[in-house]
Amino acid sequence: MRTGYGILLLFSLFLISCNSEPTLQKYFVENTENKNFIALDVSPSILNVDKTKLSVAQNDALKSFDKMNVLAFNLNDKNKSEFETERAKVDLILKDKKYQQLMKFGSGKEGASVSFVGTDEHIEEFVFFANKKENGFAVVRILGKDMNPTSVMTMMSVLQQSNIDLEQLKPLQQLMSK
Repeated sequence: MRTGYGILLLFSLFLISCNSEPTLQKYFVENTENKNFIALDVSPSILNVDKTKLSVAQNDALKSFDKMNVLAFNLNDKNKSEFETERAKVDLILKDKKYQQLMKFGSGKEGASVSFVGTDEHIEEFVFFANKKENGFAVVRILGKDMNPTSVMTMMSVLQQSNIDLEQLKPLQQLMSK
């Protein structure tokens, strides 16, 4: 009889640990191989910046940045209904209270939003979601350690000093040149 309770307890713990809530990470994994999407993982090396010319704050901001994941839906005449379905999935995921919205531009059908995961001073992830009915949509996840709004603004100044390696962004350039 005890063995039955042990197995039941283990099975219950397994079910609890298998969170079926949709997340952006799961969404990215599920759609990486989908022909309608362009997926990119971008490392900090894309910035191609001379760290010796950066301030202490800029170096700290750069260290807090781990990587950027980009998933873009490439809209065409054949996948318009899938575009609507996929955009609705991303909207639903971003409505989860885990994603705290900072800003929103435009309307639901065309616009952009910026959200984050974590607390104000210990942000784990920034999420940019932009969609345009003629091109498709893109979700950008910026992952890091202990990022905060100040470090993100500082990171913007690093971007201005960088010599971005455009080779890593070629797939996105093709999408935007439509």
